[in-house]
Amino acid sequence: MRLLLTICLLWMSSVTAFAHEVRPAFLRATEVEPAQFQVIWKQPVLSGQRLRITPTFPEGCTQSTPRLDRTGDTVAERFTVSCDLQSGALSLPGLERTLTDAFVEVRYLNGEARTALLKPADPVLPLEGPQASPAKDYLWIGVEHIIFGWDHLLFVIGLALLVGGRKVWGVATAFTVAHTLTLAATALGGVSLPSRPVEILIAASIVLLAVEIMAKGKGKATLGVKRPYLIAFTIGLIHGFGFAGALADIGLPQGTELLALFLFNLGVELGQFAVIGMALFALFGLLKLGKNWRKTTELVTTYAIAGIAMVWVIERLGGYWV
Repeated sequence: MRLLLTICLLWMSSVTAFAHEVRPAFLRATEVEPAQFQVIWKQPVLSGQRLRITPTFPEGCTQSTPRLDRTGDTVAERFTVSCDLQSGALSLPGLERTLTDAFVEVRYLNGEARTALLKPADPVLPLEGPQASPAKDYLWIGVEHIIFGWDHLLFVIGLALLVGGRKVWGVATAFTVAHTLTLAATALGGVSLPSRPVEILIAASIVLLAVEIMAKGKGKATLGVKRPYLIAFTIGLIHGFGFAGALADIGLPQGTELLALFLFNLGVELGQFAVIGMALFALFGLLKLGKNWRKTTELVTTYAIAGIAMVWVIERLGGYWV
């Protein structure tokens, strides 16, 4: 029991610390005159500090003094770069020290574009030679958004604890269908909600789910137990706006918007299924050790989920009175 509580506390501290760092960064360089590019560089803010990532352009390029804008949890820099950006490489030093991916897009006057998803393991975009379609990168972004997006991850783990068995796969799919609808409405239809209320509602929904799990443990027939599909679908609509916020920061590749959106949602579904599979496997293994092991682990995990989510609720409400 003490070991489980220690692990739980360490997990809570790490989850709270890195809850938002996995949001992607975004750099777009648009050629407005020959060899003259307007650049916008957006990066997420973590614990009130922006990440130490500085775009580096090929040798010989000159850069104007950046103008900074802060919106919510994102800092945007706007500046001008003078050079043709047809050779050499564009890199993001510092990205390798983060959990953040960066979508980079260079658009030329002739209508051509060079795009890529840069990852911490390889933060360099070659500006010459062949390139692959960026749409496929959204599959991995979707997977990452579940596996490293702690708020959505905790909700999926909570679903496995609340529902369990084969039914959880269908409930998770209902969650995916719901957030797909709001994500599509936001990304393609221009529907939007303020990010801070959405983030508060997402955290509150995880607290609600934890309460439902606790009530189930006491043998109560709550709405979550009787109508898990309805709960998952309703909360999925809210989480969809959270997914949309992540995509809004990086945008969708022009000409392949629908494919990118489909791959992003497919990645989310694959990520969910992987997490649920691991959770069910762990619960089955604990059951083999004895019912008390499983019951204790479920109880500690549920309280951990509730505690983390409440910290998020308080942090996100803080913006309204601080």
